[in-house]
Amino acid sequence: MKTIGLLIVSNIFMTFAWYWHLKATGVPLWKTIVISWSIAFFEYCLTVPANRIGFLEGWNGFQLKIIQEVITLIIFSFFAVLYLKEPLRWNYVVSFGLVLGAVYFAFKK
Repeated sequence: MKTIGLLIVSNIFMTFAWYWHLKATGVPLWKTIVISWSIAFFEYCLTVPANRIGFLEGWNGFQLKIIQEVITLIIFSFFAVLYLKEPLRWNYVVSFGLVLGAVYFAFKK
């Protein structure tokens, strides 16, 4: 559970680092890069231990990556709707559902 918690928090940082500037078009690109890298530093400080802990608890690399992608999609969905004000269309929901299917198969023994 610690792995999931760390991945959730790290993905919040990652989403802001990668996408906050889409609405801040008045900020020069070089400043955007510096700010994004500064935010991403905290993401890495959480993602690396999350993956190490998960691996030591018995998850393999494929499982860690797939669960991280699902968390990323969930966090990004909230970000896109709430911050970017983009609609969550039916085809995005279906696509996310297919990714959740991938999680099922990745963790199936």
